[in-house]
Amino acid sequence: MKELEEIYAVYFNDIYRFLYRLCGEEHLAEDLTSETFFKVMQSLDSFKGESDVKTWLFQIAKNTYFSYARKHKIFIDIDEITTKSSINIEQNLLLQEKSEMIIYAIQQLPEPYKEVFYLRIFAELNFQQIGKLFGKTSNWACVTFHRARKKIIEEMREEY
Repeated sequence: MKELEEIYAVYFNDIYRFLYRLCGEEHLAEDLTSETFFKVMQSLDSFKGESDVKTWLFQIAKNTYFSYARKHKIFIDIDEITTKSSINIEQNLLLQEKSEMIIYAIQQLPEPYKEVFYLRIFAELNFQQIGKLFGKTSNWACVTFHRARKKIIEEMREEY
């Protein structure tokens, strides 16, 4: 239990900020953070140490958010994460369709592209931090991120 307390103390703020960035709502981010750490508590014994603890936590947090989003039919558009505006119904439908396609394209990425993309976009980690999480260089993280981004764009072009 002491191990969980240490993980909670060290990573709580990172996980909360990550989830807040995803959902944009303070109370929802708090709930999702609690749910994430509850899942961590349940699966701590099964953590094999094959990845960094922080990477493992972000994966659980990401899955927690996407489960919530699917359950509540919430879709995100990466281009619209920071800007919210009222637009007409036709534009909303197009944005919803585009966000579904982006989520699908992200989910189709092979590892480590998917994980690097999530850590860069949603966790807002810099390339040096991402490289460290994977035991690689910041240049590796940068190249991997840009390749992931390129794969998403290619997938989107194929859909249109």
